[in-house]
Amino acid sequence: MPDHIYKKIEIVGSSPNGLEEAVRNALARAERTVRSMRWFELTETRGTIENGKVGDWQVTLKIGFTLEE
Repeated sequence: MPDHIYKKIEIVGSSPNGLEEAVRNALARAERTVRSMRWFELTETRGTIENGKVGDWQVTLKIGFTLEE
């Protein structure tokens, strides 16, 4: 069995519709350029305030992916 070696990157996703969609948006965008993604961890949550209400939700993710040979 080969060793599992990973690299991590950190990205920020956003959505006006909630945290889960912000995560999905971030992963969908990362998938366009990062291959072999295996896991993510949510490290921060925050949001913008517009006219006293929640504007956009923002999430910071660390994404782990395997290195290619």
